[in-house]
Amino acid sequence: MSLFSLEQFRGKRVCVALSGGADSVCLLHHFFCGAQENAITLTALTCEHGIRGAQSLADLRFAEELCARWNVPLFIFRRDVPSFAAQHKIGLEEAGRMFRRECFDAVLKEGKADLIATAHHRDDYAETVLFRLARGTSLAGMKVFSEQYARPLLNVGRAEIRTYLAEHGLKYTEDASNEDTAYTRNALRHTVLPRLEACVSGAKRNLVAFARLAAKDDDYLQSLAAAALRGEEELRLVADLPDPIFYRAAVLALKRMGAERDYTQALLGEIAALRALQSGKKICLPNGIMAIREQDEIIFYRPQQASNGEIPFACGTFLFGDYAVTAGEGVCEEGLRFDWDAVPCGSVIRARREGDVITPFSGQKKTLKKYLTDKKIPARIGRGLPLLAYENEILAVIGLEISDAVKLTEKTVRHGYLVCRDHTIEPL
Repeated sequence: MSLFSLEQFRGKRVCVALSGGADSVCLLHHFFCGAQENAITLTALTCEHGIRGAQSLADLRFAEELCARWNVPLFIFRRDVPSFAAQHKIGLEEAGRMFRRECFDAVLKEGKADLIATAHHRDDYAETVLFRLARGTSLAGMKVFSEQYARPLLNVGRAEIRTYLAEHGLKYTEDASNEDTAYTRNALRHTVLPRLEACVSGAKRNLVAFARLAAKDDDYLQSLAAAALRGEEELRLVADLPDPIFYRAAVLALKRMGAERDYTQALLGEIAALRALQSGKKICLPNGIMAIREQDEIIFYRPQQASNGEIPFACGTFLFGDYAVTAGEGVCEEGLRFDWDAVPCGSVIRARREGDVITPFSGQKKTLKKYLTDKKIPARIGRGLPLLAYENEILAVIGLEISDAVKLTEKTVRHGYLVCRDHTIEPL
């Protein structure tokens, strides 16, 4: 009985996640039988959770003996998961999942394998679909291959696995906790799904088929969401995108900015609510991220820290908040050019203040606030811009414009230049 083709793993270094249970023993044996023929370098890993005392240790010994008998190198990881869960105030199931994922990632990061193979099968998939439906979360489907992870048994049912084990006379361990319906997954497996299958024949297969179709739809919508999200340090998306694309783009923005585990449906609702608000309205998001409505866009950003200090104006390069400003004397094609002698003694580089005014190049005097508004520079950016100022007179919005008061003329003797080397400030 062949469960899946090993050709797709030819020449790979495969590490099988081995618990000692029926599914993982079946998976390891199938790889073991065809490893040499397909030039597969086979290893295994096992995670001892410290949950079931002596039984847990017996499972570990079983895994060690099985791998020794088949000459498969075994990587062993151990943790007191109950203590970890209590310390971090998380559920036991979640703590166990985190531990296993850390073990998998460790093997990959240390270069011990090309991919991790887990024993998830078709019935597991059906349970996952039902679980996500009940929780109202994403139906994004499982895949046989996902980055450095493989689920080769995903098209194989639990009954087929038991048949395979019987045909090959393979022994395995039984985890008594798998029968405890206090755990959500076990309740779905032993109570809900059998009743559902009795009511609708083929329910498990149909749940999996439904999820796979939904996953294809989701892949397409995710591609549209990725195309709709623009920018790098700041991420922008058009506010009137259709909901299926907008919400996915918002999630993608949070993930790219480091808040992958911190978003909730309620938080996404708050982001979506910005679409109905006026420009300038904003909300705080996890991980120091802000979202703001600006014109017809929602923008995700981390606020720039405006400098409260003053830097005496002179030649040199200055770090000012998130900017690196270079002031120099001479002719330079880069940046803003100005008349060095027209800059009053005592001028400084500083951030914006109330009462600041500017006379733009060949323009009329106006408040700096109005100037920035006319240039469509958002207030969140304007507050942190480096300015060349004398008292309340702005001589240059560095990186954007110089004042008419310091422009080059035919009488200019000393040429100067100002450059923002780390950021290009452009009107929106």
